[in-house]
Parts: sequence; structure tokens; C-alpha cells
Amino acid sequence: MTTETTPNAASAYAKPTNRIVDTEHSIQLDGETLRYRVSCCTVVLRENAESNGNQDGFKPRAELFFTSYTRLDAGDVSQRPITFSFNGGPGSSSVWMHLGLLGPKRVVTDAFGNTPAAPGALIDNEYTLLGVSDLVFIDPIGTGFSRMLDGERVKEYHDYQRDLDSVGEFIRSHLSSQHRWNSPKFIIGESYGTTRAAGLSAYLQDRYQLDVNGLMLISCAMDFSSLRFDAGNDLPYQLFLPTYAATAWFHGRLSAAQQAKTQAEVVREAEAFAQNEYAQILFKGSRMSADEVTAAASKIAHHCGLSAAFVARANLRVGIYRFTKELLRDQGLIVGRLDSRFTAQDRDDAGEITEFDAAHANLQASYSAQINHYLRHDCKFEHDGHYELMQKFYLNWGYKSFEGRYPNAAESLRQAMHRNTHLRVYVASGYTDLATPHMASDYVLNHAITRSKDHERVTVRYFDAGHMMYVNQPDLVKLAGDLKHFVCNTKPS
Repeated sequence: MTTETTPNAASAYAKPTNRIVDTEHSIQLDGETLRYRVSCCTVVLRENAESNGNQDGFKPRAELFFTSYTRLDAGDVSQRPITFSFNGGPGSSSVWMHLGLLGPKRVVTDAFGNTPAAPGALIDNEYTLLGVSDLVFIDPIGTGFSRMLDGERVKEYHDYQRDLDSVGEFIRSHLSSQHRWNSPKFIIGESYGTTRAAGLSAYLQDRYQLDVNGLMLISCAMDFSSLRFDAGNDLPYQLFLPTYAATAWFHGRLSAAQQAKTQAEVVREAEAFAQNEYAQILFKGSRMSADEVTAAASKIAHHCGLSAAFVARANLRVGIYRFTKELLRDQGLIVGRLDSRFTAQDRDDAGEITEFDAAHANLQASYSAQINHYLRHDCKFEHDGHYELMQKFYLNWGYKSFEGRYPNAAESLRQAMHRNTHLRVYVASGYTDLATPHMASDYVLNHAITRSKDHERVTVRYFDAGHMMYVNQPDLVKLAGDLKHFVCNTKPS
């Protein structure tokens, strides 16, 4: 069943208009048939034009595309939980969690996470969150089918604050148009999506007096000082080391004694070293004797699987791209950034950094083919443009709100939690995630949450795989179960 509507806009700007295509589907879930409606929509974002001397109302600026899933025959929809989802980048569409974790369809991978030869395939997702929450997948401006309108500045919303403005306004508008203000409200973000989610938690309170019930943060990136290997910033070297250890253990690059331990044990030991002795080593800077440098290099190498000589040449500070190139150099392989379990070959074995991300290369073609086919074929949403999976907006993303300092949305999360004492947070981190390492996430949370009792409202879970841990079958089962439990136990009783 398919329906399509294009409501008229109630202003002097009659065009463009919102476009909605509805289709109905079903899936077998927990032994029962779950019927649901898919709505593929472009909604026009408008802003007050009076400041520009125009008295005719709200000027259309952009078209935002989203895909929503509403469970049918599930009682009063206004009381049912609703979850808004987006990925990161910045510059990523919502496709990854849409077709990898949350939606009723998912891209086919093997148990490890490898995709088949292009174009891949879709299957029903028995782990979908739709059983307990309606879902809305948001493609920020410039991703998916979301675009600025003709004559508008293309980079208008490619800024931290303007991104919050557009996504926040969409959430408000959707709650109003769909009569969902009384629904328990959840936000789930991945990577930069956690930056956006943390920012929105306070923005929605400030702008619309809207409290969300729960935030689900997948692979956190809230305080960039914990992630950027800039000169003079030694913090990431500490925070990445346990992920180096997890990666080296996975690829069998540690000593026999270390390999005999579990991955979790190796990670815990690396965390202890990073927080204590390694912190002291880095604090000393260049005021170390040759013998001290040699001893320090040996200890760091013990945890990260590289040679002590290489660590010493790197001034005891091994950045992420050097690590991904160096760890398996003798095998002619590079390891992935998003998920260091994945390996590949690049141009040669002499380079200092990798040419591409082995983990992302494994996934992108299947996700691209399947979202383009799914929206047009299954959901009947015809569109003459390309669904933009991933744009490199992160290269020139604006952070005017944080001028002169590292972007840090964790403070917004703290404010939101203090204002809304019912807000609960779920955090998922992957041990082989070299984009947003688990120890960096822990460090940021431990410093953002300033009251010890507030930690009781935060659940942190660790997974064996990387940034998109759900491509790994055991992690998908575990994460999906966690999210269902979180939603069911966070919504008002």
C-alpha cells in the first residue's frame, strides 16, 4: 500500500512543499507479525524572513529528508516511545544505524562484519528497535536527499550551532505534526552524532522547553581534546593506548604471555599503565635521559605491539595513522580506523600513514547500493538525486561556538542532566574503535559528569568490535538487547 501527499505551505512561499510517501510492511518479530508504516519525507525548513525586510512569513531555506517507522495496531501512538536517530561525520547520512542496527531491514554481513561482493543485499532485521519504539532517521543538510534550496548558501548548516538549529527545529516540527509531544522521547547518535545528541539535549531544553527521556550514545565523540593528536596535546596518546593494545592482541602482535590473556585483561592493564606511568612519562616531555627513554619505549611497546625502536623514534607518542600503518607493516597490511579488526593493502609498505580506512571500505558499497534501492523500490520514494552516504564536511565544519578552544559538547550534556533529573544516558564503546576509543569516551564522561550520583543515570557498555560494533553479529545481539532494555526501562511507567 502506497500513498503520497504534498501539503501546501501556508505562507507566501508556496513552493517547495513537503513531500510524503507512505508504504506499509510487516516483519516477524519474537514469533509475532509486526505491521508498520514507512514514511519517506522531505520537509521544508523555514526561518523567519522579517529580519531581512520580508514581511510575508517564513522563508524556505532547505529540504530535509527523513525516514520514519511507525508501528501499526500498537495502541495510542501518542503514548508510544519515539526515537530520533542520526549518524556522524559530520557529513554522514543516517544510513549506518538505519540499515545496520535499528531499522526493520539490515545490510547482509557475515558474523564478523564482512559484506559480500557488491551490490550486497538486505534482510529482515530481527534485532530492530521498532518493537519497542517508533523510529525517525534524520539526514542532516547535505546528506542523504537533504539539500539547501536554490539560491541558499550550501554551507549554511555546516556548523555546530546551525546543525543543532536545523535538527532541533525538525524534531520540534515532527513532534507537533505527528501529535507526539506526549510520547517518551529518545535520541540516538553515533560518532559526531553523539556530539549532536549531547548538544541537542540542552538546545531542546533552551529553545523549546523540551526534555528528552533518554540519550543513546554510540561511539562517543563529545570532547575533541581527547581525540585530536595536535602538537602540545598529549592526552590522546594516553587514551588511545588501550585500543592499540586491543588491536595488537586481536592480530596476535603481543608477547606470548600477553596473548595468553583475554582481550579485556590486556585492555585493563593498558588502561592502568596509561593512567599512571604513561601519564608521568608524557608529563616529563624532553627532560628524560636516554636510559629513561629506552625503558619507556619498551613499556609502551609491550602494550601496543609495535617495536620499542619505532616507539622511541616516535618520541614515545604514536599517533593513530602511524599505528594503523605500522602494526602489520611486515605482513604488507594496514588495519582499519573505524574498526581495527579489518585489514587491507594500500600502495606500498613504506608509507607513514594509510591511504584509506579498511573498515569503511568494506561497508560503503553495500550500504550505498541497498539504501538507494530500498528507498526507491521498497518504499516507493522516487528521487532523481543520489543518496549521499558520506560527505567530507568534517574537513571544513564550523565551530564558532567553540572559537579558540576544542569543541566540547559534553558540557551541554552535563547541563541537560542537571536540569532534567530524569534524563538517562546509555553509552556503547568498541574495543577496536580507533576513531573514538573507549577510554576517551570514559575520560570525557568522568569529567563532564561532575556529581558522583549522576553516574547512576549513565550506563556504559563495551563491545569486542569497533566504531560500528553492530556489524559484528555477537555485538549486534548484545547492543540491540541493551537498547531495547534501555528504552523499556527509561520511559515513564
